[in-house]
Amino acid sequence: MKTLAIIGAGDLGQQIAHFALSDKHYDSVVFFDDYTTQDQIKNIPVLGTINNVVSAYNNNQFDELIIGIGYKHLEVRKTIYDTFKDQVPFGKIIHSSCYVDQTAKIGQGCVIYPKVNLDANTEVKENCILNINCTIAHDSVIGSHSFLSPRVAIAGFVNVEEQCILGINATIIDNITITSKTQLGAGTVVIKSIEKQGLYVGNPAKFIR
Repeated sequence: MKTLAIIGAGDLGQQIAHFALSDKHYDSVVFFDDYTTQDQIKNIPVLGTINNVVSAYNNNQFDELIIGIGYKHLEVRKTIYDTFKDQVPFGKIIHSSCYVDQTAKIGQGCVIYPKVNLDANTEVKENCILNINCTIAHDSVIGSHSFLSPRVAIAGFVNVEEQCILGINATIIDNITITSKTQLGAGTVVIKSIEKQGLYVGNPAKFIR
């Protein structure tokens, strides 16, 4: 029996729990959440707050950890990951419907949703979420703690640095670098490297703020 612990019992955490169980990555799931008073959410036990994670692991109440906190809180995701990475093993979920080339690398703590395509020599670094139908072409890198919305399309030799949010249907052409903590709005098309942090929208991408 293998048990996954998820930090965050909101909508994202519940989605991850669904994939963990329905796609048979884990036999059971537990939550840790600072903002609920419930003992169970959708029949999944809540074992306590984030402060209870290490003691619960030491008491063999779970085997691996994933962070189920969403795209509006990437700095929090990074802080939690850095706090626990040397104390608790992180798991990963790669949905069985994905295409993942044998040369692709996926870091600990990642959740790869259904129908994602990861081409040759791609790398998804730690604690990332790639939503449904994302495509990452050859030799591209997704930096740690990043969040890709559904149907993001990234061409070859792209470097997305850490803590980036790529909106639904965002498209990035080849040989592009996107600096850390950048957000792309829905449908944004990136045709040249982004060196200034901020929000970009449009085709081609324009800096908003």
